[in-house]
Formats: sequence, structure tokens, C-alpha cells
Amino acid sequence: MRLLIVGSLDGQLTLATKIAMDKGATVTHADTVEQALRVLRGGRGADLLMVDVALDIGRLVQQLAAEHIHVPVVACGTGTDARAAVAAIHAGAKEYIPLPPDPEMIAAVLAAVADDQRELIFRDEAMARVVKLAQQIAPSDASVLITGESGTGKEVLARYVHSKSNRARAPFISVNCAAIPEALLESELFGHEKGAFTGAVARRIGKFEEASGGTLLLDEISEMDVRLQAKLLRALQERVIDRVGGSRPVPVDIRVLATSNRNLAEAVREGKFREDLLYRLNVVNLKIPPLRERPADILELAQHFVRKYSEANGIPLRPLSADARRALVVNRWPGNVRELENTIHRAVLLATGPEIGVDAIRAPDGARLEESGGPGPAVTHAALTAEQVTRSLVGRTVADVERDLILETLKHCLGNRTHAANILGISIRTLRNKLNEYAAEGVAIPPPGGGEVRHVA
Repeated sequence: MRLLIVGSLDGQLTLATKIAMDKGATVTHADTVEQALRVLRGGRGADLLMVDVALDIGRLVQQLAAEHIHVPVVACGTGTDARAAVAAIHAGAKEYIPLPPDPEMIAAVLAAVADDQRELIFRDEAMARVVKLAQQIAPSDASVLITGESGTGKEVLARYVHSKSNRARAPFISVNCAAIPEALLESELFGHEKGAFTGAVARRIGKFEEASGGTLLLDEISEMDVRLQAKLLRALQERVIDRVGGSRPVPVDIRVLATSNRNLAEAVREGKFREDLLYRLNVVNLKIPPLRERPADILELAQHFVRKYSEANGIPLRPLSADARRALVVNRWPGNVRELENTIHRAVLLATGPEIGVDAIRAPDGARLEESGGPGPAVTHAALTAEQVTRSLVGRTVADVERDLILETLKHCLGNRTHAANILGISIRTLRNKLNEYAAEGVAIPPPGGGEVRHVA
């Protein structure tokens, strides 16, 4: 957990620093917003910013968004300054912590950001074999490919490997290759020099350098463009990278872990993944079995989630009834551990009697859990994915969805109209016409060069 504290609040943040360090956080200080931005651009990175409420939090949040630096901001101030607290939340802070700081509150915020509750819970022999192999190879610097269906816990296992490695005290940096547009992923991984492209207002250190001495997780690596795979292969082979717009190679000292829920051998045959990169990554393969193939883990995980969410919501701890336990064990869990966790969280909130009954663990519409012998895993996974996508779109017009897609792409391109148009597959003229329409409606349009968002009345 890397914490960046910005400002001083007359020394009261010093106490917050001590509490955070006692909880295992690595703490860096910056006196001003500009200094904090320099720290983040410089590759030291942070998982959380705690910022003096007297500073310009709105400008900090806007600049983080403009430079695509994804880190939550928590404002800190005296407990009596309610107006400043409200202003900080409106400016984009995720939370407000009154000072002097309460140790339990600091610990809760750190845990929420670090997601320390994602423990590696298992009992089934199938999962025990995977964990044993992970323990065996963790001290080495070998690249590891972690495979398994969506929701099986690939990132949790990756963090476990890091925690058992000789790099455990160094950073663990995760990059979701599927969540970052292709045009920006290269800069995100390798960094860029000032002026390398429109909107590159300063040198930005990429994730490879940020993870120096530690571990870099490339999540869903199968979604990486083949051209960028070649540059990644060079980085793995030669342990050097080239920043976008840079003139000389930069040495890096990292261990690379990668995850995929796709069959990469099949992707190689389809020409979508480089065979030499697969060999380089797949020194060791940790294949996580789906939850339906590790039945002894189901109740172990369920009971863990019952304890976790009962405590988190201040609800008395209730045991799972015999009927509920049977229903959990026979369900196929197409969404794996992620689906089980969500189901138990909901059940904890809905249960009313002395036990958590089978009614509480059913889907919100009252449908029965899907028992073994039902549709195959490919069908159920496809159905789950389709349902998730549909839910995010239902009730919205095509125009609304199109507008959000255009504006989000433009933000990712730091306001560069040409890059955005290329990603969207439309002409620059069409993009400009759309932006003019949105501006006339009073929508905030990202300006060229990644400056402050422009509001047109």
C-alpha cells in the first residue's frame, strides 16, 4: 500500500502518517499539488492520496484525470470545517477524514483502497495443488502466466505470489490491458517524454519503471495489440524499455506476471498473440480451476464472505442454514468466486431469521440457483457477460451511449481529436460536428492538449 500525503495541516497529518505506517503503508510526502503531480509522474506512484483540504483539490482531481493518473483522493481537515469537507467531496474527493485522525478510520480507508480483504481462501485439494506450486516458484524471478475463467481469483493469486517472493517489500503494480484503449496502453506501460504527443505536458514514468524492484501484473494480456506485444517481448528479453518519444533505452528490474481467461495457444493459432511472447511469459503456468471443480472451497469461501460482510455492515453474524449450504454446493457458479461473493453479500443483507436461508441466496428475481447438469460453462459465461452489458445500457438512448463513448475516448486521448477519431472509427469532421452539438447543449468538452475541461453554456 503506497500512500502519498499532500500538505501539512499544521502537522496533524504527521500523526496520520505514523498510523498509516504502523498499518504497513509506505508513505511519501508532498507539500503542494504541483509537487504531488511531480511525484506521480516520476514513477514513485501511489495507491491513495490524502490531501490537506485547504489545498486546491478540484485542480488536483482535474489534472489527475487529464493526465490519466488513476488514484483515489481523500481529503483531510479539522472536524469542525464542514463547509470545506462538502466542497472537497464536490471537487472529486472520495472521502473526508476529520483530524486529529482516528486510527480505526485510517485503517478502514487503507483497507478499502488496498482491498486487503481479498485473502487467498481455499480448502479443496485442486486449489491446494495450485497454491503449493505458487509457493514453490514465488521466490524465483520467473515469469508466470495465471489462467482461469473470469472471477476465479487470478489477481488474488498474483498478489499472493508477489507477497511470497523476494520482492514482497517492493511495489506490486497491476495494469488491466483490456481496460485501457490500445492507443494509450503503450504510454501507460512504458511512459512518455514531454511533447511526445499532443497533451504530453510533462515526462510521465510508465508502469514498468513504477514497478522497479517489484512485480508488474499484466491483467488480461490476451487483449494487448500484436504490435505492442513485440515491444513487451523486447522488454522481457533485454530488461530495457523505450519511453514513447524517448531517445535512449531505460533499464528495468521487474518480475512480470500475466493473467488471461482466454486460451492463448488458440490465440496464437489465430494470429492474435505472438508465440514467442507466450513462451516467454509461460515459464510457469498457474491454472486456477473453476469454482464448480473445487467444491470444498465453496462453503469455505461462503463462510468467509458471511463473516466479512456481516462485520462490514454491522449485522449480527448468522450461520448458513443446511438448505442454503446444499444450494450453494450444487450451484454451477458461472461467475466463480466473484459471483459467490456477490451472492453472499446480498444474502447477508436480506436474511431476517436466525440463519441465512436459501431464499436469501437466490437471485433478486427469485430464480433458482443454477444446479450442476444445466447449461455448459461456455453458455452460462456468455449469458452472464451479456446480462452485465445489457444492464449497463438498458434505459439509455443510443445518442446518450454514443455521446459518452465519444467523450470518454477523447479524455483518454488527452483531447487529441485525430487520435480519438481513429479509435472511434469515424472521420475527424464527424467527430468535430458531434462535439459542436454537445457543446451547444452545454456539455463539458475536453479541450485539445489535456487542459481543463471547458463548459459551454
